[in-house]
Amino acid sequence: MLEIKNLTKCYGDKKAVDDLSLTINAGEIYGFIGHNGAGKTTTIKACTGLIGFDKGEIRVDGISIVADPIACKQKMAYIPDNPDLYEYMTGNQFLNFVADIFGIDEQTRKEKITKYAKDFELDGALGNIISSYSHGMKQKLAIISAWIHSPKLVIMDEPFVGLDPKASHILKGMMRELCANGGAIFFSTHVLEVAEKLCDKIAIIKGGKLIKSGTTAEVKGDESLESVFLELEDHNA
Repeated sequence: MLEIKNLTKCYGDKKAVDDLSLTINAGEIYGFIGHNGAGKTTTIKACTGLIGFDKGEIRVDGISIVADPIACKQKMAYIPDNPDLYEYMTGNQFLNFVADIFGIDEQTRKEKITKYAKDFELDGALGNIISSYSHGMKQKLAIISAWIHSPKLVIMDEPFVGLDPKASHILKGMMRELCANGGAIFFSTHVLEVAEKLCDKIAIIKGGKLIKSGTTAEVKGDESLESVFLELEDHNA
């Protein structure tokens, strides 16, 4: 579903991402782990077509993000760590705006907006302008907008930041359901306990380089993911 081959992205003389290769298959929840500045967000932005890169190749469902970015974006959804929403709109206007972009019919969008807004306890606030929302409410709105067109691939940067426990639980269920229906999830997180319990596969990155990847069981072995991560960080210092 998402192929990253030999990805390299430089900022001046610094390699933010250094020859990174990963494959996220349909049906997989893939966690992307690393300390601040490791290259996670740069990788994610390259995968979503938000930034260019110096070397390598990125394909979404077999389509090159460079050759046909529109086709790739039609198949995916992206949730950044700090959602940048049109704050002069109401929540309902924003969700319908996103539905318009993806050509979602009236009945389908109504059903999805109603369901997800109720699940996230946001239904009473959809008539309010987004600038009045808390960070957590904006995060919930961004999640609903990402799911509204039934994407095949969802890419998220720290999606659980700002969410209350109930909202986090709902999001995890949505992630599992999407993958059960043949989709794929690629997301970064600092919450290692969540990654350990939720992810099918995990990649650990440091200084732009991949230092370990595989199934969650392969990566952590008999230890906790936190222990393995800290050991790898120290070993590769």
